Amino acid sequence: MENNQDLTDLLALDLGVNIVNRRPYAKEVFKWQDMDLLPHSSADTLLCEIFEWNGRNWRTTENNLIGFLFSGDLLNTVKQQLMNTPKHPALIPDFEFTKDSMEEYGLSLPSLFNIGVNGNINNAKSFSVRVNGVTKSRVTNIDSPGIEILRSYSQFTQDQSKTYRKNIKFNYLSTSLFYAESVEIFLEKESGVGLDVSFQTTNVEVDAKIDTDTKKHFVLKYSGNQAPFAAKFTKGKDFNIM
Repeated sequence: MENNQDLTDLLALDLGVNIVNRRPYAKEVFKWQDMDLLPHSSADTLLCEIFEWNGRNWRTTENNLIGFLFSGDLLNTVKQQLMNTPKHPALIPDFEFTKDSMEEYGLSLPSLFNIGVNGNINNAKSFSVRVNGVTKSRVTNIDSPGIEILRSYSQFTQDQSKTYRKNIKFNYLSTSLFYAESVEIFLEKESGVGLDVSFQTTNVEVDAKIDTDTKKHFVLKYSGNQAPFAAKFTKGKDFNIM
């Protein structure tokens, strides 16, 4: 089940939606996979980062669970293991953020893919970001460092219950992170409208399919240490899955 059409058909069946001659929309994929956009894009965002939910948006606490569980050389070892957690195909179809969904999710959304928008998105005739080749890393109870983290977490909730309740129990942990192999930017605007896109080129291969005053189509292919764009969050009190 790795074919885009097969995955699209499965998504449509599970959600009860009709998807014909289009890519799945981001909100459909996110609902299907129970995943959420991260509030920021950073290559140093790791699994087990602790987030707060304010009822509308996610916000990082700037803490990671492993900072409460380990110290010294062991902390550095587990951190390196998290940084090198392998990424595997997420088995979700390539999908699209439309102009409307970008407004819904927040106009800063393109920055999650290191895309800068110079001007007001609302002035575009059409604007979309297509996400291709999504991969996922995750914490499990059968692989390192998940085994060590979960074992220590279980003990931590008992030995340091006050710290656990204050910082983790009612917050959320990033237990899966999602990455894009490449994204495509489509922008169409009226001539003379002050709206453009820019992007970082470090570890990014840029293919300009169309680049005129009124139409732009860029393909950005990422390599090196990627920044995740989405996560699956687990409430702290539900994290202990040993």
